[in-house]
Amino acid sequence: MAPSMKKVAKKSAPMEKKRRKAVVSYKTYIFKVMKQVHPETRISKKSMTIINNFVEDTFEKIASEASKLCRMHKRATMSSRDVQSAIRLVLPGELAKHAVSEGTKAMTKFSQA
Repeated sequence: MAPSMKKVAKKSAPMEKKRRKAVVSYKTYIFKVMKQVHPETRISKKSMTIINNFVEDTFEKIASEASKLCRMHKRATMSSRDVQSAIRLVLPGELAKHAVSEGTKAMTKFSQA
């Protein structure tokens, strides 16, 4: 029998624990905001999932619109101005105004720190 044909005993590797894939969700933030606005209100799991999906979809729309604006102006870096313009394009009327004012407030707070 040729030496390459011999069976070689494999060493068994120690059992490694599988890591859970991190689930990104806005549920905790939605809950915190809801409790600030309506402290006595509760929300079901299904309702929370629906609102979380809505937030994810809205974020995706704003991000893709901001990306299109960057490409249109031939820039590699997305700025707060691009995001602000994307918000004005994606969100309707009064909602866009509130979103822009809250974003401006957040940016001011961020740059102060």
